[in-house]
Amino acid sequence: MTKLSYGFGSVAFGVKDGGFGYFLLIFYSQVLGVDARLVGLAITVALIVDAISDPIVGYWSDNFRSRWGRRHPFMYASAIPVGATYFLIWNPPADWSDQALFWYLLVFAVLIRTFITFYETPSSALTPELTDDYDQRSSLMSYRVYFGWTGGNAMTVLMFMILFPAFATATIANGQFNRDAYALYGMIASALIFISIIVSSLGTHSRIAHLKAPPPKRNLTLATVFKEILETLAQRSFVALFVAGMFGAIAAGLAAALTFYMLTFFWGFTSLQIGVLTLGVFVSAVIGALLAPIVTRTIGKKRGAMIVGLVAFLGSPLPIVLKLAGVLPDGSTPFVFWFVLIAGTIDVGLIICFQILAASMMADLVEQAELKTGRRSEGIFVAASTFIRKMVAGLGVMAATLVLTLAEFPAGAEPSQVSPDAIWRLGFYYVPVILALWLAMMAAMSTYQLDRADHEENLRRLAERKAAS
Repeated sequence: MTKLSYGFGSVAFGVKDGGFGYFLLIFYSQVLGVDARLVGLAITVALIVDAISDPIVGYWSDNFRSRWGRRHPFMYASAIPVGATYFLIWNPPADWSDQALFWYLLVFAVLIRTFITFYETPSSALTPELTDDYDQRSSLMSYRVYFGWTGGNAMTVLMFMILFPAFATATIANGQFNRDAYALYGMIASALIFISIIVSSLGTHSRIAHLKAPPPKRNLTLATVFKEILETLAQRSFVALFVAGMFGAIAAGLAAALTFYMLTFFWGFTSLQIGVLTLGVFVSAVIGALLAPIVTRTIGKKRGAMIVGLVAFLGSPLPIVLKLAGVLPDGSTPFVFWFVLIAGTIDVGLIICFQILAASMMADLVEQAELKTGRRSEGIFVAASTFIRKMVAGLGVMAATLVLTLAEFPAGAEPSQVSPDAIWRLGFYYVPVILALWLAMMAAMSTYQLDRADHEENLRRLAERKAAS
């Protein structure tokens, strides 16, 4: 039950991330009519503020003292604020001006991102605390990542396959442009976020007595805080994961920004076909969650991540390459659709497996840092990894605009208005750019040094130190 409740907690972040990634821009710009540049500015500013809050919350939760331990007070306290603000951002006042809605969006985007950080960072930091077993950490992360992907994708499917069709009217033919659909989405999503946080917090509450204690009290100044953070993170293996995470975040941003372009323009799929492709993510989450613990037990985390990652990232653009080479026929044929669906489902499953292994590798650095500093700093490691993802997320969008520029892709055009040459160039430039980023990520990860034997040695030395003291 602990694994289930702990994993279910990531539904909150998955739902929030899916809403912000897929619907927030189009809701405020196309449905409410706010200038897209103002919407983009509000989202970017909120992302920067959120990135800054990560290390603050991480360090605070590492050193917090209470009868409910270091993490759970933050988790419980965040439930209502996250749910309430997420509901309000999808239900803005009617008839406000562009400028007023800009400030409304900015304030609530900052609040939501900050409040979810107060939950997600301490909650994620529980992984190395709930177990120090090399294999069990991958198992825990499998539950965590599975529910994150499934929760976020479930709300996306709900929108495209149920809410948007249900809110199509005589005056608004496409329910995607009916604000009432987003109001109901906000109600459902905020309730799911609240339930996820409470279930996970209550489900892991019984483990509080077995979690790690905070470091001894000391005089904390700003200089001391920065010194301790740098001491904790000054590890070659952490730098390897940090740099790998940077390239991975840029690649993910690029892939997300061009997903609609590739599915609609390059492959020529219909909205229904895209909906079916989205359903495939549910299968992918199962594949990744089941595969990661097996890989950990058999060949280890780093070796497994390198093998799985190379297969996933080299295989991901393979259908595009086959179409560019003329091996695959036109994207409207049933064979091509099923080929892309099956290949994509397997590939995303491998990517999810890779994410689980990478997160578990980060968790194993906690004991190595504790040997060096004498402090448990799970929150710092979680915050550092999320910080870099948020700070470089915009670079992925910039990379996407570079690909579109090189392809000479027309703006504001429907599929029938785009020339076959422009569509071919889109795939031609997308493949080498995304491959270069992914291979750079794998090269950085290859310098990670901690394996099973090293981890067990770290545990043995910590046990000796504890016995001696």
